Amino acid sequence: HLPTSVTYLPLLSNKTNNMQHPTPEETAVNYFHHGIKDLATIFFYMLVAIIMHAIIQEYVLDKINRKKHFSKTKHSKFNESGQLSAFYLFSFGWGTSILLSENFLSNPVNLWEGYPHALMPFQMKFYFICQLGYWLHALPELYFQKTKKEDIPRQLVYVFLYLVHIAGAYILNLNRLGLVLLVLHYFIELLFHVSRLVYFSNENRQMGFTIWAVLFVLGRLLTLSLSVLTVGFGLSTAENQGFDLAAGNFNVLFVRITVLAAICLTQAFMMWKFINFQLRRWREHAQAQTLKKKQVPAKSKSKKDKGEGKSTMI
Repeated sequence: HLPTSVTYLPLLSNKTNNMQHPTPEETAVNYFHHGIKDLATIFFYMLVAIIMHAIIQEYVLDKINRKKHFSKTKHSKFNESGQLSAFYLFSFGWGTSILLSENFLSNPVNLWEGYPHALMPFQMKFYFICQLGYWLHALPELYFQKTKKEDIPRQLVYVFLYLVHIAGAYILNLNRLGLVLLVLHYFIELLFHVSRLVYFSNENRQMGFTIWAVLFVLGRLLTLSLSVLTVGFGLSTAENQGFDLAAGNFNVLFVRITVLAAICLTQAFMMWKFINFQLRRWREHAQAQTLKKKQVPAKSKSKKDKGEGKSTMI
């Protein structure tokens, strides 16, 4: 279990197991809330993430790299996609299991009903702790992996965005909304990095990028819709209004506007990066097609010249 520095409260729940108990009865369930002592736990799991990163790199990715003989550019991108694919797959599966077990997807009202959600099931709290630990581990990995100087700003930006949004959802007790958005985002990112790994093995296989592009746009729209529905409408009409630090209630207009602004700006930034990425791909594809068209007439012309030369000699 989590270290004793994490405070927990034993509560009663009416969850029953009909296979073992024919009549409903109350069972004790532990719920957890966040606190300053979580920092030590996050630091510990950051070290665990560093160890797992090294294991995946040495025993999986490096062996594949030695067989494929990638260029330096592809080598770096392959390692990045390999590490993130493993993390996104694990986080998506774990997050989905929490959503299903806690029944958060049965009704959108569950995302804001009963706010503040200061008390969390063990799995949800542990999930957020591990997420923060993983993205913090990405900072020292920039040094360990000897990341190029030109790539460091890009890496720092997306690590910063992950930490701000995950920590924000955790501290502001918007953990249910945060979990749903993380699972959605991780699924789309998983598809992209798996598609890139497939592309490195065979450059003709690009269908995954097309599917990812469609889902990426839909994911941004769904993220904005759920955020506005939960923060803009759900919390604004909730009975429990006001600021209460002890109770973990941050349901005031300023916080709601700040949260929505942060989410909207992040989605706009991601769409801007996405559009630039697609334009760059289309330009590269167009250039490749132009080169192919130029090469074909050149080859046919050279063959024609050879034929004329032979006829002259005859």
